[in-house]
Amino acid sequence: MKIFNSIVIAFAALAVTAGMGAGTVSAHGIKIGEINSYKRLPAFLIPYRNGWKMALDEINAKGGVRVGGKQHKLEVISRDDAGKPGNAVKIAEELLSRDKVVLLAGGFFSHIGLALTDFAKQKKVLFVAGEPLSDALVWAKGNRYTFRLRPSTYMQAAMLAEEAAKLPAKRWVTVAPNYAYGKDAVKAFKKVLSALRPDVVWVGDQLPALFKINAGETVRALARKKPDGIYNVLFGGDLAKFVREGKLRGLFKGRLVVGLLTGEPEYLDPLKGEAPEGWIVTGYPWADIKTPSHKRFVADYRKRYNDTPRTGSIVGYNLLLAIAAAIAKAGSTDTEALIAAMEGLEIKDSPSGPFTFRKIDHQGTMGAWVGRTALKDGKGVMVDWKYRDGKDYLPSDAEVRKLRPATGTN
Repeated sequence: MKIFNSIVIAFAALAVTAGMGAGTVSAHGIKIGEINSYKRLPAFLIPYRNGWKMALDEINAKGGVRVGGKQHKLEVISRDDAGKPGNAVKIAEELLSRDKVVLLAGGFFSHIGLALTDFAKQKKVLFVAGEPLSDALVWAKGNRYTFRLRPSTYMQAAMLAEEAAKLPAKRWVTVAPNYAYGKDAVKAFKKVLSALRPDVVWVGDQLPALFKINAGETVRALARKKPDGIYNVLFGGDLAKFVREGKLRGLFKGRLVVGLLTGEPEYLDPLKGEAPEGWIVTGYPWADIKTPSHKRFVADYRKRYNDTPRTGSIVGYNLLLAIAAAIAKAGSTDTEALIAAMEGLEIKDSPSGPFTFRKIDHQGTMGAWVGRTALKDGKGVMVDWKYRDGKDYLPSDAEVRKLRPATGTN
């Protein structure tokens, strides 16, 4: 795999003497602390771990990154937070004080991502969030020490709202898990769709507890509102129960359904023949993406793991690419040098295409695939899809200044 080669070559000339950041370059290399909820959500996070491990090995096989005039290999110290914010913060403290990591990375659940964001601000350490999707991570709760790779709830909701606005549905209901990600996803979709279609009416919301949905009750409550359109933000086991109960009770028949994340293999594949048809979704149609970088990524991933990649695989891989590129660009492990390197950092060659990290809010411009669900050979797939560049679905600088605290914007 040669995706990383050009990144190292491009930044090697920029190396300067290594600074003293949260951690330092040791005889064993540069340590990165990675925190995630592997046991809580293995369907997404095992592929994610596979992705960053593959990138790590490729980077180190080429000598690592250049810091202080020398090549140093990267070491990732990964810990499981069991899906609890308190655990994540405790682990972060241990990674800094005991393991001497130079930065923190990872996160899946939004409430954990927000806890680590606050920790990064308090400890003045760089935190590169891979997956947490809450808009607050880079806006209301954003700070100079936190960056996010993956497209936020706002970005993906805006992509879906753009498609929904083209169709006649006027009466809308929403269903989302009752925590930061779900609430942000609903708020964003409503805002964008209402702007595109002022005639839309919002007639009901359901917010079941995360992974504790009473699907029958939720479906009945939505059906009573007699909607034309349904915006679904559920994932994992909650999504499977909702799809099964919704089909049984005819909730989806004759209605437009929009699903954030529903097209991701992590959540679509387990549905098998019960997968919904005709939903507008964000996802990852890995088998049909034919760009050279992606084809190489898939071939190497399948050879290494004897498995197909998933959305998490892309996120994990791109996360390590970005971190390695930032260290190489900074030529240092000093936190302030790393922040300066991250602001405006551009990755030109990744499996999902080029992306950058905006200086104004530290949000990555990695995009997403938008299409429709269908059944093929007894399993769910994405069809009629198109890749949407994340930079086209972000608010303007003027809007960000209103959303983001005045202190610590950059």
